[in-house]
Amino acid sequence: MTSPNQPATPTDTRRAVTLTRVGPGQFRITNAAGGTIEVGSADTDFSPVELLLAALAGCAAINVEELTSRRAEPVSFDVVAEGHKVRDETGGRMTDLRLLFETVFPEGEAGDAARAILPRVLAQTHDRICTVSRTVGLGSDVAYELSPPSPSRT
Repeated sequence: MTSPNQPATPTDTRRAVTLTRVGPGQFRITNAAGGTIEVGSADTDFSPVELLLAALAGCAAINVEELTSRRAEPVSFDVVAEGHKVRDETGGRMTDLRLLFETVFPEGEAGDAARAILPRVLAQTHDRICTVSRTVGLGSDVAYELSPPSPSRT
């Protein structure tokens, strides 16, 4: 098995993170660049569902900010990601996912230009640019596999 923390080459489509247990109910996620984030069951930890919401908001925000800030730097730029965690006969899942963009651009011609393209940029981000929301929206099976056993350490 290849290491998940190898940087992707320009033609490599593979993306991966590694999750490592650091204590009871505590995990550290590490990306290929060495960035980390904690996840767990303590009250102050991000839950996996919150990380899903963060991924949706982050992916969309990066794309929207990149395209609108070419016209004007935002005065403020916030995204609220929300949904409902439900459990039914099929199991647990999130429903009614929504991203609410709270953006303010400066007065004047540049701000007007950024505001004018915002609806189109949101639609493009939703329809084809944001990999995370498109994956969630289109659905993708997730394989659960066991790696081969490693030799015992003595």
